[in-house]
Amino acid sequence: MAFEYEVIKECKQSGARIGKLYTPHGVIETPVFMPVGTQATVKAMAPNELKEIGSSIILSNTYHLFLRPGDDLIKKAGGLHKFMAWDRPILTDSGGFQVFSLAKLNKITDEYVQFNSHIDGERLTFTPEKSIEIQHNLGADIIMAFDECAPPESEHAYTKIAMDRTHSWLSRCKEYHKGHEETQALFGIVQGGMYKDLRIESAKYVASMDLPGNAIGGLSVGEPKNIMYDMLDEVVPHLQKNKPRYLMGVGSPDCLIEGVLRGVDMFDCVLQTRIARNGTAMTRHGNLTIRNNTFSEDFTPIEDDCDCYACKNFTRAYIRHLIKANEILGARLLSIHNLRYSIRLMEQIKQAIWEDRLLDFAKEYLNDYGTGLYKG
Repeated sequence: MAFEYEVIKECKQSGARIGKLYTPHGVIETPVFMPVGTQATVKAMAPNELKEIGSSIILSNTYHLFLRPGDDLIKKAGGLHKFMAWDRPILTDSGGFQVFSLAKLNKITDEYVQFNSHIDGERLTFTPEKSIEIQHNLGADIIMAFDECAPPESEHAYTKIAMDRTHSWLSRCKEYHKGHEETQALFGIVQGGMYKDLRIESAKYVASMDLPGNAIGGLSVGEPKNIMYDMLDEVVPHLQKNKPRYLMGVGSPDCLIEGVLRGVDMFDCVLQTRIARNGTAMTRHGNLTIRNNTFSEDFTPIEDDCDCYACKNFTRAYIRHLIKANEILGARLLSIHNLRYSIRLMEQIKQAIWEDRLLDFAKEYLNDYGTGLYKG
């Protein structure tokens, strides 16, 4: 099998686990944070820099690459790996989240989604089969089934319709994917909004499809974090232990820790690079708005114990100057730091699992971070 997942360590204190996911482009050790490269690039980062900060897998976006430059062009280039000079694993999403986030532009039916391109207004149609066809052309190691993410405020009746539609689309995606199983792993996506009964029903259905991995979507879309954690508590027990569990679009430090404690293995988020471009750095004690005047004469690194290029070579005062002067290097240095911070946090989490002390680590970290959400 080209794809296999094995659990190599379970924390005796918490039950969290370390695993290895084998793919055609390398082994991914979980739990893992995956930087997001929406347009076949992680914003402000070169591929060699991603390797230097320890990234083992990155994401790209099916919807955006379909629109520009086009999946046919990327296929001609030899696939995403060659196109973007990245020889490690890649995961592509399905375009399903854009159905949710660009709701004003679309029409959703059981058969397809129609939408206007946000670039030029062209009317386009996505089906589950079209989403998988695009992802086949892109050539990512891990691809996602097409799904509908119901808005968090949706009533139970509509959320069930969206969930049932997601299940039907998953069946169609699996059928269309036949013949590609050795080169690309298809993950199903659990939906069900903020309703426990729907989440459990969806988790059972997705698990029954017996795919190489399972994803959890439709969380971190505006609901309070404690509700997200409650939904994870309901979902994870119904997903196979011998398959990776991927929590989509989640990446704040507190959510990474709480997710791992609940049995999640894979995470991604645009947060790290987005706030970097706005002049904000992640630290153990919360975010620092480096652009603030407070740091104009602060000649210390962003974080004393960080091993990233930014912290080893530059001060808060210098990076603030770059941000205030609108110099590109400022956003680049903060992106390097924030991504390395998140990957290093996952390394610290894994070390705590190896040492059977993840609950202790979580309590100490989250008390420092100031979330107040630790469940000890």
